[in-house]
Amino acid sequence: MDLAGKKIVLGLTGGIACYKAAEFARALIKAGASVQVVMTAAATHFITPITMQGLSGKPVFTDQWDARIGNNMPHIDLTRDADAIVIVPCSADFIFKLAHGACDDLLSTLCVARPATLPLLVAPAMNVEMWQNAATQRNLAQLLADGIQLLGPDAGEQACGEVGMGRMLEAHELLAEVIASFQPKLLKGKRVLLTAGPTFEPIDPVRGITNLSSGKMGYAVARAAYEAGAEVTLVSGPTALTAPYGVRRISVQTAQQMHDIVLAQLAGADERTDVFVAVAAVADWRVANASPQKLKKNADGSAPALVFEQNPDILATVAALPKAPYCVGFAAESENLLQYGEAKRLRKNVPLLVGNIGHDTFGKDDNQLVLFDASGHVDLPRAGKQQLARQLIAAIAARLV
Repeated sequence: MDLAGKKIVLGLTGGIACYKAAEFARALIKAGASVQVVMTAAATHFITPITMQGLSGKPVFTDQWDARIGNNMPHIDLTRDADAIVIVPCSADFIFKLAHGACDDLLSTLCVARPATLPLLVAPAMNVEMWQNAATQRNLAQLLADGIQLLGPDAGEQACGEVGMGRMLEAHELLAEVIASFQPKLLKGKRVLLTAGPTFEPIDPVRGITNLSSGKMGYAVARAAYEAGAEVTLVSGPTALTAPYGVRRISVQTAQQMHDIVLAQLAGADERTDVFVAVAAVADWRVANASPQKLKKNADGSAPALVFEQNPDILATVAALPKAPYCVGFAAESENLLQYGEAKRLRKNVPLLVGNIGHDTFGKDDNQLVLFDASGHVDLPRAGKQQLARQLIAAIAARLV
């Protein structure tokens, strides 16, 4: 319930993408928000107020002279207890209105009359040529200068049949952006590189050695870092998870591949990586004599002889670089967490290590963490992994100051 207690004024303007606004309204409510819909006259040609009323559970407003508001001032009353105004979709015409302070209908007047501290987020949706038009780009620049946040757009196939920029973000992407808008930008301007998930070490083409890590904690940390304003790259072992919105994912299988990609990212970045977070549950060993063909059962019932060799230590390698980023390690232990966690932090030579009991968290949606640094350790009580990830990102940001 990332938006629990939040009150969102959802504005709809004219455009075929109004159908996505219905799905978005439902997503906001599932995330815990209360949604008040305001529609322009043009929007009602694409989706009915009855539909939006049914989804939001509240009367929909379309007219600035609506007498259902006691003082007949919906442009004032509808925003005074709101946490954000989100316009989905936002047409080229309405972008013009916002850029020039027009007040010729309820939604435009409401936006101009909103309190200065009330965030306004808009999701552009229009034909590619309209998006690229110089006038539209001038108006967009004015919106940004005025502190209005743009959500997208994306490139892709459009309802008119053309392809290019101007396609509105999908409902789940819009939801991720709105949730992120409420998070403090503690890592704004920072670059974060993370590892997540298990690794898989082949025995033969169909078998391998892995572990029970689902990748959920690492993906939650990646999402939290993006929400905090960072540019995030996630190097992920095999998981069933979808990459968090806004995060660039590079998929790998083995520990050696993860090692090589991480070092390549650190060496090839145009700008220095600020933070490296090693969340992945990396296999300590790999099979040195992996078979190129499927191993068959031995006639005498004996097991094949597997020879193991140690995998590279990714975290220790990064921490030892001449210009190492701020390094954060994870330790998944089965016992003696306080003892083993601090010992691992010292052995890896990292300023911050995050410990947990592996079998109590693998595959689950909650966790409890212990943060180890030179000052000692701090407990983060059991909570949802996304909540813990945001706490961890805040702890990292505080240490970067």
